[in-house]
Amino acid sequence: VEEKTFWFFWNEANPSNGLIQDRAKNFTSSTYDWASIASVGFGLTAICVAHSRGWISYDEAYNRILTTLKTFRDGPVQNVNGFFYHWLNINTGQRYGTSEVSSIDTTLFLAGALFAGQYFKGTEIETIADELYRAADWIWMSDDGVHEFVNMAWTPESGFSGLYWNSFNEGVLLDVLAIGSPTHPKNTDCWVHMTRPQGSYEGYTLIYCTPYNSLFVHQYPHIWVDLRRKEYAGTNYFENSRKATLANREYCIDHQDDYTTYSSKCWGLTSGDAPVYPWYISYGAKPNDTINDDGTVQPTAAASSTMFTPEESIEALKYMYANYESLIWGNYGFCDGFNLDRNPDWRASDVIGISQGAIMLAIENYR
Repeated sequence: VEEKTFWFFWNEANPSNGLIQDRAKNFTSSTYDWASIASVGFGLTAICVAHSRGWISYDEAYNRILTTLKTFRDGPVQNVNGFFYHWLNINTGQRYGTSEVSSIDTTLFLAGALFAGQYFKGTEIETIADELYRAADWIWMSDDGVHEFVNMAWTPESGFSGLYWNSFNEGVLLDVLAIGSPTHPKNTDCWVHMTRPQGSYEGYTLIYCTPYNSLFVHQYPHIWVDLRRKEYAGTNYFENSRKATLANREYCIDHQDDYTTYSSKCWGLTSGDAPVYPWYISYGAKPNDTINDDGTVQPTAAASSTMFTPEESIEALKYMYANYESLIWGNYGFCDGFNLDRNPDWRASDVIGISQGAIMLAIENYR
């Protein structure tokens, strides 16, 4: 699964600039023309892992990563105070449409760059990765220093958004980079003061994310930061993510009479492509009070929790592959989502870079 998933990051990239598509067709050869900086961040780490596993050569990995980082440092990709537009034209590197300057997607890009810098320590890759991290002005991204929390987005048309990374979610990773910045550090208030709603489901008590508690929010920070021995206010965030995964699985077990796709071996609610409008939905489960589900399972949900729940996750992957291979297994492994209650059985035609990255790197962390 890990190797099959990797080839998305290698094949669905523009080798002349290193930009990686936001998504790709999993069952045909047609392509899209926009890249995602988050996809690039996952890809930078994935390329290092692929070299370590012997799937590509040192020169292939080094040269692709160096090209990518130079594209972000030297252009044509534009930055605004060290932050980048979420979506880019994969050929020109310019802002795609009315895309926002995104703090979390820049975070995911920087995490991948810093990983590559450590993997190729002592090289030009490490130097450029460090330069990119130092350029990110987290104070500016906090409403020009006015707000204690980092703003989610900025556009030249509207300025800063009214949304902040002020509650428990994937922004945990953003806070780590913001507080740790050697040039524009946030103080620890953004970590201390974030809201952390707590709830229980089927014996699992955990901090969850509103409004839907999609599993990806519990997974992304752990891709790059080892939180197994880190606690805050009595919560170990690795254990918290393990509980969130098991609660998510238990929710699917409890509702298998409602939806054909759900079972103890086929589970996982997270954000992904959907069979209903708006076609990309944040599915989620208890203990959050707002439930968003329609019987769609995203294989990335179970796969990307392999580092938390290896027994349950690997069992699910084996089951899905053994029973639904012809429906859901394509060019780059598992499709983004499927639903057996649709007529005919529905599957997502695409794979998505952030989901592919979480699958590959969570499995690698477990291994």
